[in-house]
Amino acid sequence: MSKADESGGEVGPLANDVLLVFTPVAEQTEWIKRVTNRFEGLRVRWVNSLKADGTILTAREVPAEVWDGVTILTTFVPPPEDLVAKVRLIQVSSAGTDRWTNHPKYLDENTIFCTSNGIHAPQIAEWVIGAWLSHQHHFQRYAAHMKTGYWESPFATHIEDSTGLRVGILGYGAIGRACASIARTLGMEVYAYTRGERATPESRVDDSYCVAGTGDREGLIPTRWFHGTTQAAVDEFLAQDLDLLVLSLPLTPETRGILSRAQFEILGKGKKAFVANVARGGHIDQDALIEALESGKIRGAALDVTDPEPLPSDHPLWRAPNLLITPHVSWKTDFLWNRLLDVLEINLEKLATGQPLINVVNRQLHY
Repeated sequence: MSKADESGGEVGPLANDVLLVFTPVAEQTEWIKRVTNRFEGLRVRWVNSLKADGTILTAREVPAEVWDGVTILTTFVPPPEDLVAKVRLIQVSSAGTDRWTNHPKYLDENTIFCTSNGIHAPQIAEWVIGAWLSHQHHFQRYAAHMKTGYWESPFATHIEDSTGLRVGILGYGAIGRACASIARTLGMEVYAYTRGERATPESRVDDSYCVAGTGDREGLIPTRWFHGTTQAAVDEFLAQDLDLLVLSLPLTPETRGILSRAQFEILGKGKKAFVANVARGGHIDQDALIEALESGKIRGAALDVTDPEPLPSDHPLWRAPNLLITPHVSWKTDFLWNRLLDVLEINLEKLATGQPLINVVNRQLHY
């Protein structure tokens, strides 16, 4: 951890601010130099929260003087309230704020919360489409054959490419839009679902952070848009004869358990959907998912999130057929932290110039 790069300047709109970057990545000295030159007087502290043994440093393990006077914070895990008493802006490194909802700082409307929505989108979209293609082309089975040297007849299985198939994206934010972009390249038809109605071109524009060359900022890709806050509205969307369903929505009280037995019944009609969950494990009734997989009600599923996490080694989900489970890694990429710093720098600029920040959290909707 370092305080050596703090600027002692007393000019500029951020001159009274102390920024603490508390993330599992080594100190980025060039970035610190750039932002302290841009924002005169801003003091920057950096703590690499990744320990040598691979575990994560807790806030209490950081010396108290590092927290002293901090007014801007970027982190993932919420620190104790007393350590962030003076913080006015929290830039979380996640796309959602479900870990923060009961934190006193989150309940304080004078503290601005911004997510890092958008920095995870390209890699998570690759995970979704990769899992889908792996299932459609039976890569896991062929990988198992390699262990025994078995050459399967090319006529022994049915393979369906993606062209002309339909993907439904439940939660058309940055991640959903990145999935849509790749799916369209594969020739898929895209249906989008959002909480609120997006009836006009202006309402379909996404103003959150977007990695250049990815996504669907203007909202032009979906063939059809659906919306609503009720389970009935979601069920209508699920009934659109989907080949692939992507869950990329925030976990809130109204979205917890959004897929259960009744919904798998709907998804099992017609084409039988493949379900990919890159949101939160709490969105899916896992017992219902196991039943749907074992009965062949749906064609398969891929989960990067489970409930609980880590998933216990004896959990029946591990043994369900036609299922891929990864340990909440779809967000990972070597480019992640540079994108996080990009969002943070954009918001520092907006804070310094009095402009509206990006990725500001709606405290009622929690995203």
